[in-house]
Amino acid sequence: MTTVTILSGGAAQGLVRGLSEPFKTRTGFGIDGEFGAVGIVADKLRAGTSADLVILTQALLAKLAAEKLVVPSSIADIGRVETALAVRNRDPKVTVKTEADLREVLRSADAIYVPDTKASTAGQHVAKVLDQLGIAYEVASRLKIFPNGATAMRELASSTAARPIGCTQATEIIATDGIALSGSLPPGCELVTMYTAGVTARAAHPTEAAALIALLTGADRKELRRSMGFTG
Repeated sequence: MTTVTILSGGAAQGLVRGLSEPFKTRTGFGIDGEFGAVGIVADKLRAGTSADLVILTQALLAKLAAEKLVVPSSIADIGRVETALAVRNRDPKVTVKTEADLREVLRSADAIYVPDTKASTAGQHVAKVLDQLGIAYEVASRLKIFPNGATAMRELASSTAARPIGCTQATEIIATDGIALSGSLPPGCELVTMYTAGVTARAAHPTEAAALIALLTGADRKELRRSMGFTG
């Protein structure tokens, strides 16, 4: 089967998976690609990795369009994704309403599962929040850092720690079996990121890539996007 190839931030993986059959029905094409930390994904496109479309943060996709790696007229917003907390299904959810609550929750966890703190959107934010809360040094030995949020959440699901917690984008939490979305980060620590799709300048299948973007962003898929953690 001929496929449309995607390079995407991990936040969109569950949504893309949920649209694979409708896309196949509509175009006859399958979907293949890589999902990971947005900084690494963008650098792969810059290095010449083949892809028909990219799904990244709005700001990063704008940079790639300025670098003539993405067709500007093809760019469309998918939706906003918040960075949130996750727990294993068998663990009680935590309530975090203030920075003090978040500080206490993170200090009491014996393992904190997060994505790449240098290349991923959520991981960079976690590092910033730990500094802001004044506990970066205190919890450093308990950070469990993985290449992307999806991997971090799978590891959280199988964690043998007594009181583990995870922090990444809500879409990656929702898409992972064995864990639950525990709640948003409190005011002053929150992060909501717009994710955007665009056809690459070197796309082998630009028409089908545009069709997939239309499917990802269409009004008739609003409920699916919402169920996967995207907001308008």
